[in-house]
Amino acid sequence: MQNTEPTEDPKHAGAKPPFPGQSQDRPGIEAEMRPRPDYGESSYKGLDRLKDRVALITGADSGIGRAVALAFAREGADVAISYLCEHEDATETARVVKEAGREAITIPGDLADEAHCRRVVEEAVRRFGRIDVLVNNAAEQGEAVERFEEIDAARVERTFRVNIMAMFHVVRHALPHMRAGSSIINVASIQAYQPSPSILDYASTKGAIVTFSKGLAQDLIKRGIRVNTVAPGPVWTPLIQQSFSGEKVSTFGKDSPMQRPAQPVELAPAFVFLASNDASYINGEVLGVTGGKPLS
Repeated sequence: MQNTEPTEDPKHAGAKPPFPGQSQDRPGIEAEMRPRPDYGESSYKGLDRLKDRVALITGADSGIGRAVALAFAREGADVAISYLCEHEDATETARVVKEAGREAITIPGDLADEAHCRRVVEEAVRRFGRIDVLVNNAAEQGEAVERFEEIDAARVERTFRVNIMAMFHVVRHALPHMRAGSSIINVASIQAYQPSPSILDYASTKGAIVTFSKGLAQDLIKRGIRVNTVAPGPVWTPLIQQSFSGEKVSTFGKDSPMQRPAQPVELAPAFVFLASNDASYINGEVLGVTGGKPLS
């Protein structure tokens, strides 16, 4: 007999605002967030769609990166975890990868430094021998400002170095260790299409990531390597903790059609799909995971 029980209303699948005040430490620490983000430890079930592949994920200590690392491991992949300096969070990500029966390494350091972008790739290859899936997820998002003039030159430069320049560097160093059938997934944002003036430096880099990914896809498919982009809407991650305060964090995600932000686990299946053979004819695309906000 067919199961006719209704699925859960997606509007009620995750925590809804109002949210309590959060620590605004930089970088944001997932272990300090209330409520804690759901990255799928108790719910994500793998189907061996990435069996014996090797994934390098930047910004994998927390948020979307941690959810993707867990999902990839449960799908059968070993994971190199690149992160800035959030050692406690990165250790937690490594734990869940290893508990899934896969290998994990943690690689701390600042992707704003081109030399570190090279080291991240070198350490991943030294441990695993190659890279099959590269997820460029790491991001810098400054504190929301009231006036445009508050976004100073130093902030703009750092945001661009981490968010888009690092993608150029990591991809360039990773390509010699990738083969036909490999996949690159870059993380943009709904901010590329609906930019918020209070974080305009961040939004501008996300627009650049869309352009970078579409152009790169046209070139790398000649080598059998697909490039795609995931564009999240509001997601409950440490970037929110470090960037917003007061009413902005209390009501975060309330203006979404879902009336709540996504939990990181809700982003992970999009990455698994794009990394897997199920997406073998998908290249140069932007997959929006926005809860209904249009990418236009």
